[in-house]
Amino acid sequence: MTNAFLKPGGHSLSAPLLVNVGDCFRFCSPNFHCPFSLQSEIISYWGFPSEEYLVETEDGYILCLNRIPHGRKNHSDKGPKPVVFLQHGLLADSSNWVTNLANSSLGFILADAGFDVWMGNSRGNTWSRKHKTLSVSQDEFWAFSYDEMAKYDLPASINFILNKTGQEQVYYVGHSQGTTIGFIAFSQIPELAKRIKMFFALAPVVSVDFCTSPMAKLGRLPDLLIKDLFGDKEFLPQSAFLKWLGTHVCTHVILKELCGNLCFLLCGFNERNLNMSRVDVYTTHSPAGTSVQNMLHWSQAVKFQKFQAFDWGSSAKNYFHYNQSYPPTYNVKDMLVPTAVWSGGHDWLADVYDINILLTQITNLVFHESIPEWEHLDFIWGLDAPWRLYNKIINLMRKYQ
Repeated sequence: MTNAFLKPGGHSLSAPLLVNVGDCFRFCSPNFHCPFSLQSEIISYWGFPSEEYLVETEDGYILCLNRIPHGRKNHSDKGPKPVVFLQHGLLADSSNWVTNLANSSLGFILADAGFDVWMGNSRGNTWSRKHKTLSVSQDEFWAFSYDEMAKYDLPASINFILNKTGQEQVYYVGHSQGTTIGFIAFSQIPELAKRIKMFFALAPVVSVDFCTSPMAKLGRLPDLLIKDLFGDKEFLPQSAFLKWLGTHVCTHVILKELCGNLCFLLCGFNERNLNMSRVDVYTTHSPAGTSVQNMLHWSQAVKFQKFQAFDWGSSAKNYFHYNQSYPPTYNVKDMLVPTAVWSGGHDWLADVYDINILLTQITNLVFHESIPEWEHLDFIWGLDAPWRLYNKIINLMRKYQ
């Protein structure tokens, strides 16, 4: 079987090209006020140090990385801190890890616990909309799916972090699609897998055979119809309207439940476990956008019920990309990274039956816990997440340090 990442000649895991360090660009209109539009503003507001970096991938995309180098009280600790890399899910961005209060956001909790926290942004989202030669107005910019996020984004981001910190390994925490690209990258690129100390998979999505989300219904539509509905470029980008909705409509008490339900629409409902006072913050940052091609890839996963590379639609195109006439499949069993999994009993996207299939494929499974009443967003925004999940993540990190 041809490696899904390789064209003839093989794959080289090279260090990323570093771009100027500095604030990642604002995506807002100059005339539109965006409260905490930059993740750095959220981080600084809560009294944490904040750093931002731009990293160029092997194929020219420029990604924004956010960093919390230490907590509020442990900045004087000597010696290097263990490094954690947090990777968001579909239609999300790095703000997922810091948009709750300081004592209930995983990014802040990890920093205060003594970790060097880095947060990624996948290509095409609000903060990773630049390319070395392409612009977002070009179709070529949007010709990517989670294949390229795994093949290019993760190696570039993780290599940058290791070069910057001088560490040899990172803890990898992924949510939703963040786990998908982790399973692909760590099973397909052995050199990268060696740099992962432990993989924490939150609400992992590999197969979607039993997915009950409205996204699954969308996925059953013909590809041409999806393109007719959404075009060929970006899918649900952050916009001035969504920011206005978050800062004006969602701040009204009566409408907070409606806005919360919009957040839940694709993922499942657990209103009792959401801090409704934060809904305006969530809505200001989400959805953060992706490519229509990425959604088509998820549509293919629903239709074909296979964990495989993107089907380019013809034998000739597939042969050009993969050196074979059909998309290669991904084999999770090839990944040897120690892995801990948390799943939710009411998760519409990461269904219990799909999770059970995945668990049998993880070669080095060191921990699994299912939280019966949780849905997809509880892992990042749940009121009880600090004690039901985050503390356990920290304990496992210290155990495998």
